[in-house]
Amino acid sequence: MPRDDGYWFPAKRYGWGWGPPANWQGWSVVAAFAVLIAVGAALILPHSRAEFLGYVVVLCVLLTGVCWWKGEPPRWRWGGD
Repeated sequence: MPRDDGYWFPAKRYGWGWGPPANWQGWSVVAAFAVLIAVGAALILPHSRAEFLGYVVVLCVLLTGVCWWKGEPPRWRWGGD
């Protein structure tokens, strides 16, 4: 099956999940994720590690949601695709 170039996050060749972003939209999502983690570390972490951990979990769930929405459909791959 040919790949759709509209995916922001292509599937990994081996295993389950997504690889590095394929275009600028995907890279901007990853950059925003990194910036939000850094901002949270600067603002939340000095006050409460538990709150920072919750913040990171929420950001990871949101990143996974964006990957699921704008990435190739996930399935287990063995490298032949």
